[in-house]
Amino acid sequence: MATSIGSFFRRSLRRSGRREGKEEASAAENNPSRVLPGKPGERSSVFYSAGQFFFEYLVVVSLKMSDGCYKPKITYQFPKRENLLKGQKEEEERLLQAIPLFCFPDGNNWAPVTEFPSETFSFVLTDVDGSRKIGYCRRLLPSGRGARLPEVFCIISCLGCFGLFSKILDEVEKRRQISMAVIYPFMQGLRESPFPAPGKTVTIKSFIPESGTELIELTRPVDAHLEHVEFQALLQRLSPHLILHIFASAVLERRLIFLAEELSVLSQCIHAVAALLYPFTWAHTYIPVVPECLLATVCCPTPFMVGIQMRHLEQVLDQPMEEALIVDLCEGKILRAVGDEEEILPIKLQNEMLTSLNRHNNNNNIHTSEQVNTLVSEAFVQFFVRMVGHYASHIKWSKNGSGTFQERAFCKAIASKTNRKFVKKFVKTNMFSLFIEEAEKSRIPQEAYFQQKITQYHEQKKHRRDS
Repeated sequence: MATSIGSFFRRSLRRSGRREGKEEASAAENNPSRVLPGKPGERSSVFYSAGQFFFEYLVVVSLKMSDGCYKPKITYQFPKRENLLKGQKEEEERLLQAIPLFCFPDGNNWAPVTEFPSETFSFVLTDVDGSRKIGYCRRLLPSGRGARLPEVFCIISCLGCFGLFSKILDEVEKRRQISMAVIYPFMQGLRESPFPAPGKTVTIKSFIPESGTELIELTRPVDAHLEHVEFQALLQRLSPHLILHIFASAVLERRLIFLAEELSVLSQCIHAVAALLYPFTWAHTYIPVVPECLLATVCCPTPFMVGIQMRHLEQVLDQPMEEALIVDLCEGKILRAVGDEEEILPIKLQNEMLTSLNRHNNNNNIHTSEQVNTLVSEAFVQFFVRMVGHYASHIKWSKNGSGTFQERAFCKAIASKTNRKFVKKFVKTNMFSLFIEEAEKSRIPQEAYFQQKITQYHEQKKHRRDS
């Protein structure tokens, strides 16, 4: 079963863009199991509008003895879907077959225990069309006496809002300590409620025996582009200097491997690194927590961003992989690098970002995760504003409303030689290609927050010029 799931994910966790060309075709020829996505260049995102369902499924994954060892199995699923078409049924079966691996990615060496600290983590499943589903997980020890096996409550959703779903998992865990039967009405109420708009609150009524009816308020952050990330997790484990090296590697779409023992650390830090790329989206293999049976993913010749438990370090290093940046999140250091990470970003902008990140480390007035997110995000958004914020001026529009990006003129418009050198590399990446493809479809900017920052930057420049 692991082999078939591995094959499914190795082909589905890759996507193509318009610039991959012969390299992608060659990779497909060398790996017959790989199927290129049906919609090349489609941009995936975890940002969705209000009004959608909160989640698709809630599943409970338990450990069951099979062939002399414990293996993860789905023991509860809500909702149960009936009358599905053949294609929908096959898609659901693939999804439900894969989920247990990602809920217990650490292998089969489990034994009943009397104590187990609950942990929260997440994973991402990318389908062949580029669409992504997020698994929000809470692994805990069910209430009872004597030695017991941990189980995982996993919420599958297309919506990226980790803070909100962490609160939902708190409510699920609280009800699990009473009875599984108490979980169902809460999740049913949640499923019937529309996902709130940024800054808005939805209230869920839920009855708990001996406590009565509770009102649970779920509020979505005002700044929607940061609701799926906690930069604090990254800043606590890595110096600003190393974060910039990682960012530089990610911007050029290289291979990145993150190591930590805790699943929560891996998923939080990798989501944070991917969020540094805003307004662009990582468009390649993306597995925040790699199951043990899929460790061969690191041999992939194309870009990837993956998280691996530290216990598998030797096994990973023994793999015949190409150049990759390997980051130890436990010790806060880089174990393996390409060697040119210091030279990728223009030095002036690199120093400005470094100053901004160091200001966070030295600022005792910043306490909340929202404040940290805003400060960190601002530094990296400003980098992209100054590097590529003039992109809209170099889209030529035809009479029928379609746009064509003028890449040569775009690069030539950059006065600084060092900035231009970087941008000439960046425009060849998948993430830039996908961003431009979307921009060519409509005169209305696709990322409102990014466009707002571009406008502010130009207004500030004009004000300085006039003063």
